[in-house]
Amino acid sequence: MIDSMTFNEKLRSAVQATESTLCVGLDPNLDLMPDPITSSKQPNSQKVEQFLKQVIDVTAEHCAAYKPNLGFFEALGANGWDTFEAILNYIPSDKIIIADAKRGDISSTAEHYAKAFFEHFDVDAVTLNPLMGFETLDPFLNDSSKGIYVLTLTSNPGAKDILLKQLADGETISSFIAKELNRKQQASKTTIGMVVGATKADELESVINKFPTSPLLIPGVGKQGGSISALNKSLEQHAGTPLINSSRSIIYAGKNEANWDRQVAKAAKKFKTKLAPITERYV
Repeated sequence: MIDSMTFNEKLRSAVQATESTLCVGLDPNLDLMPDPITSSKQPNSQKVEQFLKQVIDVTAEHCAAYKPNLGFFEALGANGWDTFEAILNYIPSDKIIIADAKRGDISSTAEHYAKAFFEHFDVDAVTLNPLMGFETLDPFLNDSSKGIYVLTLTSNPGAKDILLKQLADGETISSFIAKELNRKQQASKTTIGMVVGATKADELESVINKFPTSPLLIPGVGKQGGSISALNKSLEQHAGTPLINSSRSIIYAGKNEANWDRQVAKAAKKFKTKLAPITERYV
């Protein structure tokens, strides 16, 4: 049944089944992992695999999605790709899996990125960078079971350098991207979503109202300090299903405790509860 779903259908199903809009970011940083993991004699790639599998075990009931960040796997070298694939295979099939790759290139390069993530790794969605032009998205737009999340208004301070710059007509580059993505969705089988940062609550509504049906991937509410209440207000009129991501605040909540995974479970459950005012609009 899951295989025959469109991306939007699977997304709504995952949110409804867990009554959660939480996305757990899988950013396996060896410098932050608990001592019970890092003190073992295993190779680093196996430490990462053990750590992430335990994280998934204790957070699955509290989240609708997982977002493995490619940079942390690539840093492990060749073994990192095997670890990435092992983690993809371990995540329950009813969860949304977003490969946080931030790819963005033209022509056959983009085609091969699409093959890698949608055919070989078979993830549900991938993050993409549109700054080389909207043509870079085209190879990803032919599969109704898949989604893309396009960087539109990112949570980092550097968003002001480009994305929040004003164009001649007064709108920002972020709102222009959102408007163009909305237009592109009309001719696309793949679901087009946007990455928008919770730390940009003041600018958020003017961006997402340009594409009110777009699914949203929203980082910035954990260590970056974005306000959930402000985010809730910004999403009041938004029809597209959001996923609110937290990475470090959840997966490293156990610090170096022997039973670190219990603290990870508590952090995920607490985060899910805090998001309830947002989630209830989408279940």
